[in-house]
Formats: sequence, C-alpha cells, structure tokens
Amino acid sequence: MSRTLTVHEAGLAVADPRAYADEERLHDALSLLRRESPVHRVEAPGYNPFWVITKHADVMEVERDNKLFLSAPRTLLSTAEVDELQRQQREQGMELRTLVHMDDPQHRVVRAIGADWFRPKAMRAMQERIDELARQYVDRMVELGGECDFVRQVAVHYPLYVILSLLGLPESDFPRMLKLTQELFGGQDEELRRGESAQEQMAALFDFFDYFNALTTARRREPTGDLASAIANARVDGEPLSDVDTASYYVIIATAGHDTTSATIAGGLHALIENPDQLRRLKDDPSLLPLATDEMIRWVTPVKEFMRTASADTEIRGVPIAEGEAVLLSYPSANRDEDVFTDPFRFDVGRDPNKHLAFGFGVHYCLGAALARMEIQALYRELLPRLDSIELAGTPRWTATTFVGGLKHLPVRYTLG
Repeated sequence: MSRTLTVHEAGLAVADPRAYADEERLHDALSLLRRESPVHRVEAPGYNPFWVITKHADVMEVERDNKLFLSAPRTLLSTAEVDELQRQQREQGMELRTLVHMDDPQHRVVRAIGADWFRPKAMRAMQERIDELARQYVDRMVELGGECDFVRQVAVHYPLYVILSLLGLPESDFPRMLKLTQELFGGQDEELRRGESAQEQMAALFDFFDYFNALTTARRREPTGDLASAIANARVDGEPLSDVDTASYYVIIATAGHDTTSATIAGGLHALIENPDQLRRLKDDPSLLPLATDEMIRWVTPVKEFMRTASADTEIRGVPIAEGEAVLLSYPSANRDEDVFTDPFRFDVGRDPNKHLAFGFGVHYCLGAALARMEIQALYRELLPRLDSIELAGTPRWTATTFVGGLKHLPVRYTLG
C-alpha cells in the first residue's frame, strides 16, 4: 500500500482519526515517513500546522529536553477550532491542566502529590485486590457462555474498577465514569462521541469537572484515606490546588488510568489470537508473561501522540524548528522503528530488550506504568491457564482517534476451564 502513498498523504494520515482505526493504513504512512521524511511538516485541513516526529531516537531527544520542548500550550493534536476554544478557556482560567499539560517546576511539584500511590510498596498492597478482580472477570467470561465482545464486556470494566477503587469512588458511579471517559477520548469517533461540534465534545470535560468539584468538596470536608482525599487536600506552597487543577488531577487519573490499560488488554488478546504460535508459547511458559506484557503495550501503543512546543529556535535531525512551532511525537511510529526493534511488525511475547516508548520518556514518564503492568499480568495470569481455545467471532473494530484508543469491539468465541 505504501508504494501508492505519497509523503504528503502520509503526513495527512497522522492528523486523520480514521487512520488510527485502520492499522494497515496508519503503519504504511508512518513507515513511509520514517524512511523518507522522519521530521515532516503537516498542514492538514482544519488543523494548525505541526511537525510530526516519527523516529524513536528523535522522540526520546524531544522528551529528554523538557526545557527546550514544552508541553504547554499545545499538548495534544486538536483541530484549530478546539485550539481556539482552549485558548479562550485558558484566558478564563477554565482550561484542563493535567500533569501532561504542565511543565517544570509546576509539573514536578504537582506530580509528587500522587506519586506515592503508584510506588512499588503501594502496588504490592493492591495486588490482592487486582488478582481478585482478574478472577472475577475471567469468571464473567465463563458466565457469558463462551462468546462475548471482549472489549465491551471485560476489558473496559476490569481496569476501571481498579483505578476508581484506588480513587475511592463509589461503585454506583463507575458506569458514569466509563461513559464520560469514552466520550472524552472518543470525541473523534462517530460511535463514541457525544456530539459533532467541538462545544458538544467539550461538554463531557465539563461534566467531569462538575462531578469532581463535588468530590473535592466532600473529601475536604471529610477525608477518607483514599487517593481522592490526597488530591483534594494537597497543598503547594502552603495553598490548596485550585478547583480546576484539582479536578484536572482527578480527570487524568480516572481516564488515563483505565482507558489505556483496557486498550492494551484487548489489543493483547487480539494479537495472541492472530498469532497462535505466540499464544501457545506463552501458555507453555508463563514466565514470559512480564515480557509479553511489554510486547502487548508496544504492539497496541494506546497513547498515540503528545505534542511539544519549541521554546527557542532549534533543529531535529538537521530540520530547522522555529520558536513557537509544535512537534507531534508519534509513539506508534517510534514503537515500530526498524532501527530499534528487530522485526518490529512481528508480535513476539519473548521480545527482549523491548525499548518501547508507550509510557513516554523523561519527566513525563507515565505515573501509572507499574499499575498498568500489574493489571495486565494479573488478568492474563488468570486467563491463560484456563483458556482451552479462542477465535474471532466477528470483525474487530478500532476507535477513530488521534490521542488515546485501541479496539472498541473484539467479538470472540472461546472455551474456558
């Protein structure tokens, strides 16, 4: 397919949500850019211009130099219309400001608020609960009678329960959180989005804010020893976080904390179905599970991009980047870079080393990386010994997105012991 794709068309694909729902098209485009234009200027209709960075080494270089390349003000790829809405919200003090939007020194201070909840000691304390939930969802697959949509009936719920339990949210609110997350991350997908206009899509974010503002008030009045209480009562330089920054902290934990993991769990199962030799290999040698988990993460790469803005004139791979210009870091491309990964389009449950960048790199390395790995391993540690057979029962479908996503439907037929 790439033989008929021009470099210009490949660049446009990076800004097309539909390309991320068509893996062949996406990777043809990214492979072409890596070969012929690894630092490529994109001027896509409806978007402000940007440079797309497709090589693993260059993505690492940009992430490493967080003083030259800033997260603000253009953190994610959005349409020019959304960019303008966000500019207006920034002026009004109503802009979403999560950890991924912040730069140092603010980023370092705010990140520390939740860091202890994701350290190894805290993760070990959660292991029993995560293992219990993994058993429940594999048992649920048995109850479903040997056929299910693995995404909708298993993968989206299991990590949701983990992260919202960590926050301390009531189980009765979990369905609402799932719907809001899907609307927020699925704003470019016809099936998942709330509406077609930018205003309608931003409404999901404001619904999050309303919910979490009420939660902040409750936790400040009566702390309950959970992560939500730690965020609500955190102080920076002796002052509590603003309502917007507090709500933003909840949003990034509640959304990124489960949507990315569910995408990896579902995409990992699809990869095992499509590569039965690797499924047999993993079943025969469970000690490979940690390596297989990172291969699933590399293979799916649920976070598709972050953007950085140059704070001074510079260059990448000899290409001049002017102060104020934005660069898009393409993680799916970096994670299939032929210079780093041997046979990168082969799914290999024993891949070692595996220098994927799916969790980012540098100061913005994913806060919940250890938790995500623990959840994925727990589910497959429970599922694989009980799995006698599995096959597709329909056509898998991916989310149209340029930010976070993966499979939105995975119909499977299986026998479980």
